[in-house]
Amino acid sequence: MPASNNPPFPAALRLFSVVVIIALIVGAGLFFAPVLVKPCWPWAVTPFNARFLGGFYTAEMVVMAALVVWNRWSPGRLVLVMAFIFTAIVSVASFINLGYFNFERKAPWLWFLVYLASVAVSGLFLWRARARPSAKGVTLNPVWRGYMPVESAVLGLYGVGLLLFPLTFGSIWPWPIDAFHAQVYSAIFLAGAGGIYLVWRSAPREELLVLGLAQFLVGLPAILGLVITDAAVHRIDWTATGTLCWLALFGWIGISGVFKLYAASRYFSSQSAS
Repeated sequence: MPASNNPPFPAALRLFSVVVIIALIVGAGLFFAPVLVKPCWPWAVTPFNARFLGGFYTAEMVVMAALVVWNRWSPGRLVLVMAFIFTAIVSVASFINLGYFNFERKAPWLWFLVYLASVAVSGLFLWRARARPSAKGVTLNPVWRGYMPVESAVLGLYGVGLLLFPLTFGSIWPWPIDAFHAQVYSAIFLAGAGGIYLVWRSAPREELLVLGLAQFLVGLPAILGLVITDAAVHRIDWTATGTLCWLALFGWIGISGVFKLYAASRYFSSQSAS
């Protein structure tokens, strides 16, 4: 893609992205080494919440790495929009639930510092670039054109439900989640809905690829983390309706990501051939 159509980001934004990735490595530790990371986390987390959060932060780490590697308006636009939605909602949920944080420790202060800085930096850059059109996109086939708005709406509606009615919409989760965690998790669905809508409106190849990668890495670790954690504690009712709905939801997210990766690879192949 020509540089004039897809310019690089400022060096300061790339540096900030590296700092965020370092923070996300700690979050990813909740999935790979929860025993080591849980004592350092800003609030107390149960085994299932720890593994789920760790899986998501692993996905976010990979997506932020894509921004550093490409360092272009596409896929950076997608990454920044999703990051802004996620960090803004999590920041609001954290302020609403300050009782979960012990501010005599350093971890809560670092949590708010990282999240508020992320909201400010991503929001400021998106505002300054608000007049810039998206990079040149591909033409999605009719199936994708019809499917992606539905996908965005379903994820968005569930995210809004978790945010506004956390205990009701969080009741389908295989393990008990309180209002705070449900509202934090709502950010995952709302960020995904925003990213899907953005790519549906204009689908640069890089953004379709990164979106697919993000969805795959959200869906797979969520289910894998549930299996790994329950193998140790044996608390999940695998035949419960809520559990099956939750598995279907994250399985759908992961499979949808695989198909987006496939579609993006075909677009890249056709571009190379031409």
